[in-house]
Amino acid sequence: NNVDYYVIGNGSNLLVSDNGYDGVIIELLDDYAGIELVDPADIRIQCEDKDEYTFVKALAGTRMLKVGKFMVDQSLTGFECLGGIPGTIGGAIVMNAGAYGGTISDVLLYARVITKENGILELTPEELELGYRTSNIEKNGYIVSSVVLKMKKGNPEEIKALIADLTERRKSKQPLEYPSAGSTFKRPEGYFAGKLVDDAGLRGYRVGNVMVSEKHCGFVVNVGGGTCEEAKAVITHVREEVEKKFGVILEMEVRKLGWS
Repeated sequence: NNVDYYVIGNGSNLLVSDNGYDGVIIELLDDYAGIELVDPADIRIQCEDKDEYTFVKALAGTRMLKVGKFMVDQSLTGFECLGGIPGTIGGAIVMNAGAYGGTISDVLLYARVITKENGILELTPEELELGYRTSNIEKNGYIVSSVVLKMKKGNPEEIKALIADLTERRKSKQPLEYPSAGSTFKRPEGYFAGKLVDDAGLRGYRVGNVMVSEKHCGFVVNVGGGTCEEAKAVITHVREEVEKKFGVILEMEVRKLGWS
């Protein structure tokens, strides 16, 4: 019908215009979720040391938290740093999500995608051009439908202990008490975005009901009834001040929908 559309998972990294989005939102979430072990004999993509891995298939709408729990139940290691990300496995592939030194590309064997021509491709991390918070998925108009992850058996107690440590670190350092779209800015090469914002004197900078978090300056948070316009004003001011004081251009990690 020649109608614009946008595919989302949990929407956890989106900043949407106050005017909404003029098109169809295709939400791949709980109605398009599922996770299971895969027989190695069914893996057609080349994988070195295949016998060392356990393969896990997840549909694109599966929440990262559920994938993480599945890995714990199966005593599989390598996903501990990713399980606390509040998104879906499909969204994680689109932006090569990561935390605490690991990214989804570290454990991805391939993703199955639907092309604009209604074809189906199974693409490796290299073919998806997975880099720091980036891929070629949106550029090529792909829709992620499922993924296959390559995992290794681990010690159940060590896996649980690492997850508990990372969960505590998230709670203590990130402003989880307020709504946000996650880390607002990508990490500039050689710097930390949050430290640049803090060093620019912008901790707590506020427009209306949106502000730079006082707990972690890498987050722009909604303290109650905030709008997209207020968030845009905060983000614009932060980027201008950081560039003026340090000559560093902060690139947004948060995705924009319905505005530019």
